[in-house]
Amino acid sequence: EVQFVESGGGLVQAGGSLRLSCTTSGFKFDDFAIGWFRQAPGKEREAVSCINVSDGVTYYADSVKGRFTITSDNAKNMVYLQMNSLKPEDTALYYCAADPLLEVWRMTPVVTRLVEYWGQGTQVAVAS
Repeated sequence: EVQFVESGGGLVQAGGSLRLSCTTSGFKFDDFAIGWFRQAPGKEREAVSCINVSDGVTYYADSVKGRFTITSDNAKNMVYLQMNSLKPEDTALYYCAADPLLEVWRMTPVVTRLVEYWGQGTQVAVAS
């Protein structure tokens, strides 16, 4: 059974930091790109960042480049998203997801049915 356990969301002041964690099980971690999408109320789901576990190649949306950093702990089947300099516009439900192809993070708009696995989401709220 595929499982995602997401944690680390919460409420933070603008300029603050949060670290999201995603613990995965039930699939071959090394064969996937794993990362985060987000969806704010009334808006489309958008890609945030991912890491191709096998070679460490990363993707970042332009809106988070220089502020967010994604890493993986392959021994623990975990992915982390360090979010610094948070802005009110980062407020959203953040979903951990996995797919064999990093390219699904590059698609605009996001095609949710093409992403193989989804977590339940963790809420991030940034107060101004």
